[in-house]
Amino acid sequence: MKSSRFWSIVILLVASALFLHLRGDSDRVPPSEPLDEMPQTIGNLKSQDIPMDAEVLGVLGKGVFLNRVYAPVSSGTGEQTGTPIGLFIGYFPTQRTGQSIHSPQNCLPGAGWTFESSGVTDVTDDAGKHLRIGEYVISDGNQRDEVLYWYRAHGRSIASDYAAKIYTLVDSIRYSRTDAALVRVITPMRPGEERFSAHERAVNFVKQLSPLLPAYIPD
Repeated sequence: MKSSRFWSIVILLVASALFLHLRGDSDRVPPSEPLDEMPQTIGNLKSQDIPMDAEVLGVLGKGVFLNRVYAPVSSGTGEQTGTPIGLFIGYFPTQRTGQSIHSPQNCLPGAGWTFESSGVTDVTDDAGKHLRIGEYVISDGNQRDEVLYWYRAHGRSIASDYAAKIYTLVDSIRYSRTDAALVRVITPMRPGEERFSAHERAVNFVKQLSPLLPAYIPD
């Protein structure tokens, strides 16, 4: 039997797609900087871009994507050292054609990951802005990762998949905008490391990242 949660999502998606279709094909998309021009260095972390294969891009759909790993670098070699932090951003200038952002709750299990726990956390970034974001612990065999993610739409940080769909529908009416992004931060738990330590590492990165985002994901 399908859960009520499943059918709630289906109804929201169908209603959103129908409404956006009836509204027409035109969206207002504010100008923004190219996503791949996001700073390669954040705090004391430097990044390396991770290519995404054509099959994955085909599943994600018609968006703009950034996939990087940030980590401390060795002063001697300049190579990444220490525990990495992965950053994925998927920005969709329009969702009017039925294209929608894929939730990590759907994508990660499909890649073999298991959700051990989930919740919501509140973060105040380095610019003083409040963020409400989802948090997960996922595992695949002996590997356990801390995951933080949120939807960013018109200056809001949204932890809930449901709320993100509702805001898309409401803002399409008020502003003729359906643009939005998914921001995901992920870091592995080192052998013997407490979950709190990995969580703090991810949160500290988010605090530095968040003030940079409006230039690439318009408010």
